[in-house]
Amino acid sequence: MKRALICILILGLLPVFSGCGGRKVSRVETGEIIDLSGRWNDTDSRLVSRAMIEDALDRPWISKFQNRHSGKKPTVIVGPIQNRSHEHINTQTFVKDLERALINSGRVSFVADRSQRQQLRSERLDQASHASEATAKSEGREIGADYMLQGVINTIADQAEGKKVMYYQVNLELINIENHRKVWIGEKKIKKYIKQPKYSF
Repeated sequence: MKRALICILILGLLPVFSGCGGRKVSRVETGEIIDLSGRWNDTDSRLVSRAMIEDALDRPWISKFQNRHSGKKPTVIVGPIQNRSHEHINTQTFVKDLERALINSGRVSFVADRSQRQQLRSERLDQASHASEATAKSEGREIGADYMLQGVINTIADQAEGKKVMYYQVNLELINIENHRKVWIGEKKIKKYIKQPKYSF
């Protein structure tokens, strides 16, 4: 009798426990700031790229270039952004944030990166064999970039007794492709304080 009562009690509580572990998903605005783990996230990528590009476009390298080239916009390409942090960071999303900010500024022209150029060249070769003469695109008409944007993401982590500080430092450099002269160096820092409960269930 006692055993049967215990079994009934356990069976009655099962729905309660199973309900506690249910997952709830809510749709939110993509621009909303949500920090769950304290790691680098989409908000960091967006804010850093915006701040960096605003600083880069506010510097005199653009006006100096235009003075030397009859008002022409400088052409920029984004090179490799190295991740030297403690975390896995998808640098491609960061690169795309940089590209979008540069293009939308209207201050510079932009060209395809190396992998995209290889695909485009392959397409031109295919057109040369299969497309009509009137629509096939010509070789040797690519626009060479004037500057390449390169960078690195570094971190310093400090942790003790359920508390953690994550320090991110992003450095970007804009380099003249012809003479290798650096025309702009940008730096953005992010510091996060993460406090975790000693006990979690």
